[in-house]
Amino acid sequence: MAIHARLAHVGIYAHDKPKLEKFYSEVLGLVVTDSGPARSGMELTFMSASPGNHHQFVIVSGRPDTAGFNPINQISFMVDSLGDLRTVHNRALEHGATEMRVTTHGNAWSCYFKDPEGNTVEAYLDTPFHVPQPHGAPFDLMKSDEEIMKETEAHCRATPGFMMMDEYQALMAKRLAS
Repeated sequence: MAIHARLAHVGIYAHDKPKLEKFYSEVLGLVVTDSGPARSGMELTFMSASPGNHHQFVIVSGRPDTAGFNPINQISFMVDSLGDLRTVHNRALEHGATEMRVTTHGNAWSCYFKDPEGNTVEAYLDTPFHVPQPHGAPFDLMKSDEEIMKETEAHCRATPGFMMMDEYQALMAKRLAS
């Protein structure tokens, strides 16, 4: 029998744990579910935005000096709508996020930014389209939802390998079953 693991949560080390707790609370709406010392002496903060998940994100004290290199590629959070993506975009900028980039991957609309410690954060939502990855093109998040949908669909249909997401998911289900 095949096992298909699902990512459940991410933990990161922090230089300034309270600053990151505030950032992720105010930008993404995560709430602290628990906090305290671990046996190692490090302080842990558990955060979630889902009543069904005690923690989706963990911030741990004691991040070492990485001398300009951040081993975290990105931390991604799914939102429910383009309106929510606009809200995260605006809140992130209001709370000091840097390097803001708004991109469509064809299969998702994303905004990427750096948190106060330089970690790359992505907020995104899925589209009903699939194009082969990696794929990225800028789009204007300030346009209406209807304009964004129309422009994304036209862009995707012009991309070799385009298909609707439900078709792609059916093909993927067959691959996973074999």
